[in-house]
Amino acid sequence: MNENVRSQDDLSQEETARLVMDFFHRICMHHAMWFAEVQHQLGTEKAWDVLTEAYGRSCDIQLKRLSKTLGFQIENGIPKALLDLSPERLKDLKKNVAVNWLANDGVWFQAVEFSKGMFDAKRCNDSCWTRFSPFEAWSIKRFLKLPENPGLEGLKAALQFRLYAVINRQSIVEETPESFVFQMNDCRVQTARKQKGLEDYPCKSAGMVEYPTFAQSIDPRIQTECIGCPPDNHPEQWYCAWRFTMA
Repeated sequence: MNENVRSQDDLSQEETARLVMDFFHRICMHHAMWFAEVQHQLGTEKAWDVLTEAYGRSCDIQLKRLSKTLGFQIENGIPKALLDLSPERLKDLKKNVAVNWLANDGVWFQAVEFSKGMFDAKRCNDSCWTRFSPFEAWSIKRFLKLPENPGLEGLKAALQFRLYAVINRQSIVEETPESFVFQMNDCRVQTARKQKGLEDYPCKSAGMVEYPTFAQSIDPRIQTECIGCPPDNHPEQWYCAWRFTMA
């Protein structure tokens, strides 16, 4: 930062642009902190209701204001620039956003690991999934307009709309009318480790939080059983597998 800077008016064009990017980050963090505090003060169920209202209104307000400044059009609540992309470029954008989510997750994990060690990194990671899985389930239910308790069919649909579904290869094996098995056939993280000659990352502790909380957030009647997840031994065709059963 220039030593002569005393106010925002003293910033260069590049410094102002960096400050704008920092403002966006502050909005994201403040959004998450509001949800966390409403959840703490008013309870989880009320927090989801408030989030539904706040997210819709906030997104609409911010897009309209940015569209006036940056000169882009909005169509049905979506920047028209996205709608005008070719299907191939929009699909590529979707994948890159999903990969950025995974990279962001890895950056946070390593930031804790390098400063406090693997145990604390895994502890923070597993706890984070207790919050992110229900949020992703809420987000998907909202996007797909699923009913309150959509059953196993709703869970099958929701699993296809997770961020992981964009960057990993997964499959569903029908089992009985009351159960099915979900397999993660190709995992971006584990495949990268395999290519480097490393052992599987032991992700079972996170999975035991991630999958049950996701399934129960879709429908609280659904029970989850881990068939296998690293460090468990597993066949070549999948890295982890989970059985979902309607209670």
